Amino acid sequence: MDHGRVNAMATAAMVVLIILIIGQSELARATTYTVGDASGWTFNVTEKWPREGDRFKAGDTFVFSYSFGAHNVVVVKRATDYQSCTAPSDAKVYSSGNDKIELVKGENFFICSFPDHCQKFGVKIAVNATN
Repeated sequence: MDHGRVNAMATAAMVVLIILIIGQSELARATTYTVGDASGWTFNVTEKWPREGDRFKAGDTFVFSYSFGAHNVVVVKRATDYQSCTAPSDAKVYSSGNDKIELVKGENFFICSFPDHCQKFGVKIAVNATN
């Protein structure tokens, strides 16, 4: 039996195991949040969600739950578009009623682009995601 080869194989197996453990711990740190909690993505969501003290990380997933056709979710990149409730023509739009969106590091802005939903009825949120 070649002990050098056995040691090399054991070392390789240990490295693979460590990589798998690290990968799993990264996944375990990501959290899924339902925007608006039980009320979902609905009118005046900005008044009740996120809750004070909520902290989000890049890689966390937001689930936007609403009745199909009642709203949509538009990912806007600029604070000015968020504040003015403007959906740029190149913005990603979700409309399934059960939209899952992964947060990116930094500011994340979401609005509903249905007429008056964002501006008058508060169907929008902005959150900051850290590492």
